Amino acid sequence: AFVYAELSSAYPMAGGEYTMIGRTLGRFWGFVTLVLVFVSIVLIVAVIALGVGTYLGVIIPNLSPQWVGVVTIILAGAVAAMRIKLNAFVTGIFLGIEMLALLILTGLGFAHVERPLSSLFTAPQLLDATTNTLVPASAAIILASTAVSLFAYNGYGAAAYFGEETHDAKRNIGKVVLWALVITVAAELIPLTAVLLGAPDLVGLLAAPQKIEYFLEARGGHWLTVAISLAIAVAIFNAVIAIILQAARLLFSSGRDKTWFGPINNAVASVHGTYASPWIATIVVVVLAALACFIDLNLLLVVSGTSLVVIYALLCVAVFAGRRNGTTSGGHYRMPLFPVPAILAFVALIYVAYQNWLDAAFGRPSLIATLAIMAVAAIYFLLFLARRADWNLHGPDELAG
Repeated sequence: AFVYAELSSAYPMAGGEYTMIGRTLGRFWGFVTLVLVFVSIVLIVAVIALGVGTYLGVIIPNLSPQWVGVVTIILAGAVAAMRIKLNAFVTGIFLGIEMLALLILTGLGFAHVERPLSSLFTAPQLLDATTNTLVPASAAIILASTAVSLFAYNGYGAAAYFGEETHDAKRNIGKVVLWALVITVAAELIPLTAVLLGAPDLVGLLAAPQKIEYFLEARGGHWLTVAISLAIAVAIFNAVIAIILQAARLLFSSGRDKTWFGPINNAVASVHGTYASPWIATIVVVVLAALACFIDLNLLLVVSGTSLVVIYALLCVAVFAGRRNGTTSGGHYRMPLFPVPAILAFVALIYVAYQNWLDAAFGRPSLIATLAIMAVAAIYFLLFLARRADWNLHGPDELAG
């Protein structure tokens, strides 16, 4: 978070990580990041949208997850194509519904505590599917799962994507990133802790296909389960809107930088005359994410699972480079105790990557998929961009000047 805050303060632009890394580490790493982030975001939109049908299933059983996901993405894309102020209003209302649901979930858990808080830390366990019993979770398993768990907290750095639409972004965006992390961790960790402590039976909870539904039925009854499930569906829809907004601005930024070919650049970099949004870029994201809903879920998770580890590692290197070459000197935020946070984060990420490589079932294929995406991006760069003098990373002020 400190790394994101410092880099986003220097470059609060629609390109997000692509701009941060490209400006500090050079055009090659910037383009590799662009492709890796865009592919990951599109797949993440599909993964999240596929979950809507699960929670609507308490009212309408036997829904197709794929088609519910497609409809969710199309509706979210329609909202995302509107003015940013309207998006802020809509997502703000949905956020209020989410927080109310989380408060109810948290209250139910802490009102029916079945086990001590210390048990979550001193004796972590997981479900052995073959014996349907709880077994100790080793440190290696916990660390190998970290790459996937990063996905849960990812998003606090997305504030940078809206920097061009934020007042005095260079001064404020760093604080926004840090507060976003604090709120995200609290909003996810506290309810999760409450559920783990308040579940009547951990084996039943972990074995249940829909764990939150199991907990709610046990502690709140059927109608509360229906209400909270609908609120969770709203939360997922809200997340899809936010991520489509992010992905569209990333694609818009790439077109503005003339990354692709003439007509494509002009299309994705176009802004709607009435709504002032990158509407064609939004349509492209919606179409790609909707198609991704028909890809096997396990494959979606494998391809997107460890990309965050690589992106975070590149950001750690970028913050060092920015301090060294002065490219981040224009930012107003500086991380405390530099370079300690960046070093600790980088070392931790390397270890997480190593543990994932040891996981032949999920981690290693995911790392290979991430490296394959980076290789394709590198080949495109060498063939089409390396010798082009007109391809540079631009901000709105630079284009205006």
